[in-house]
Amino acid sequence: MKKKFQHAKTFVSGIIVENPVLVGLLGMCPTLATTKSVEAALGMGILVILTLLGSNLLVSLLRNIIPAEVKIPCYIVIIATFVSVIEMLCQALVPALFETLGVFISLIVVNCIVLGRAEAFASKNTPVASIFDALGQGVGFTMAICIIAFIREFIGTGAFTFGEYFPIGVKIVIQLVPVEYTISLFVQSAGGFLTLGLVLAVMAAYKNSKDAKTHFKVIERFG
Repeated sequence: MKKKFQHAKTFVSGIIVENPVLVGLLGMCPTLATTKSVEAALGMGILVILTLLGSNLLVSLLRNIIPAEVKIPCYIVIIATFVSVIEMLCQALVPALFETLGVFISLIVVNCIVLGRAEAFASKNTPVASIFDALGQGVGFTMAICIIAFIREFIGTGAFTFGEYFPIGVKIVIQLVPVEYTISLFVQSAGGFLTLGLVLAVMAAYKNSKDAKTHFKVIERFG
């Protein structure tokens, strides 16, 4: 029971207390570059989750075998291997997503989130705990970039498009706001910075509010 509770804490912590994007400010490159649409952000999140799961698990299994002197190079080789496999699978199964994300799939190798969890957690904990950590951090990353993508796509286009990158058989466009009322800046490079700043400002304002202090204390204790 105690182990299950600890695993739950690890998972929830990665989503809320130690969210890699909204709290740790890690992985800013894909956060700003792949959040022009919710579908693309979701695709990027899934790829990062798969990489985290594979690398965390293997690093944890080999934690007592890898010499301390070469652990970082070994972690990078492990991560690069999983990224290469995932990149080839993405190219074969979802080519539209592969074309859209482009070089940012390869850059998962140097993503601070993936390497950081391998070094800070997986190398010091059991495989099961490392899987929960990978899931928490991966879901936290995906949730954060999808929130940013939701805001950017809604303000920038007034619509949400699905089926453009994932082969669901049909392309669905839900136009909620007329195009003439949208702000195209939000789907451009500068829009990523503006949206991220807006989300962080709202979070800071909420966290500093009187009503939220008790709520965050409870979350931090749990995490």
